[in-house]
Amino acid sequence: MSKTDTLPGLDTTPRLETAFDYLTSDELAVWLRVSPSTLCRWRKTGQGPRCTWLSSTCPRYLRADVEAWLRRAAA
Repeated sequence: MSKTDTLPGLDTTPRLETAFDYLTSDELAVWLRVSPSTLCRWRKTGQGPRCTWLSSTCPRYLRADVEAWLRRAAA
């Protein structure tokens, strides 16, 4: 297999995230079984998953970032 070959079924094309890839604070709180205020505290202290601010009052969490944060926390 040459360097330019890829494994069958492995798509290496970069993809753009969609709105469905982002979670609201309420959605993430349900997923993690914590309160939204816990997420707020984690954002302030830098303990939680990375978030993206759509506006000054609208944080969103990329699903892949949350999954990576969970893997690091479990290690």
